Amino acid sequence: MSAYIRKVQYHETDKMGITHHSNYIKWMEEARIWFLEGIGYSYARMESDGMLSPVTAVECKYKQSSTFDDEIAVRVWIKAFSGVRLIIGYEMKNTATGLLVAEGHSEHCFTNPAGRPIVLKRQFPELDRLFRDLAAQTEG
Repeated sequence: MSAYIRKVQYHETDKMGITHHSNYIKWMEEARIWFLEGIGYSYARMESDGMLSPVTAVECKYKQSSTFDDEIAVRVWIKAFSGVRLIIGYEMKNTATGLLVAEGHSEHCFTNPAGRPIVLKRQFPELDRLFRDLAAQTEG
């Protein structure tokens, strides 16, 4: 799968003209939604099926600054999936320079709308299989 592409907006920069650190987390969120759509199981579909996927942890390591109008490619992949916990990896690169600007991951669980945990294998076997297959591709 290709990468999610976005340009740094002026309002995302700080007084020094550098992208504010909080935006990288937002870009990870945007890229995750894009990724789920790309694998055929959008977040909108999850919600209509009665499933939520809250973030339980997030980490972002900043490697290189980006500035207004830089184009950033966010590569997204399934790092791990245990059947209960999903870990999604992110790598953000400046498309003009090829430099890694940030990398990170987000961790997710699955619940019903009332907040009760869902076991995907039992309640959503198609999605469980998809996440397992994608996680296996990155382990090799």
